[in-house]
Amino acid sequence: MALIMFDMDGTLINSSTPLVNTINYVREELGFERLERELILESVNDPKINAAQFFYGTSDFTLQQQKLFEEYYDANCLNGLQLYDGIKKLIDDLSSDFTLTVATNANSFFAKKMLDHLEVGHYFNTILGFDSVKNPKPHPEMINKILDTHSIKNTKAQVIGDSHKDIMAATNAGVDSVLVNWGFSNHTKDAIETIEELEIKIKNKFLI
Repeated sequence: MALIMFDMDGTLINSSTPLVNTINYVREELGFERLERELILESVNDPKINAAQFFYGTSDFTLQQQKLFEEYYDANCLNGLQLYDGIKKLIDDLSSDFTLTVATNANSFFAKKMLDHLEVGHYFNTILGFDSVKNPKPHPEMINKILDTHSIKNTKAQVIGDSHKDIMAATNAGVDSVLVNWGFSNHTKDAIETIEELEIKIKNKFLI
């Protein structure tokens, strides 16, 4: 059975409200001004940006930053959370023909909490977050770990994401990928616009 790896934030779920609110909360606690919503969302997905430097002015995330983020996010990550239109039907349709997994740069605990809250967590055989690997996307470690977990060759898998980090991780692992344009980024080329297009691309890839 072929395997599909979904990114979570911006691909399966619109978590923009809790994400923006949490980053701005941490910034304010550290003495910085709030940032505009769109700037935060674009920057989170930009593989050229050092997120710790951009958001908090440090070369790496500090323990204080992580603690502030995780405590606030844990209390607020379900606020304003929603599946993108058509996602539940898509994964329900795919679940009989594919092994479905999630590869996210979010924390595994929060990812499972959010997907379970939206009543789709049970569809995914593996929900893998950044805390389960040494190197998050765009490094291929997360993709390779899921392939190894399910004993799937890279030719029998596909990555779906809204960020160039997702596509780079897939490419680095030799896995086919699809870039979607309903998430946090606004892509001008090589991205599909609808769930219907996505389902066609997935099924055409594996001739189902």
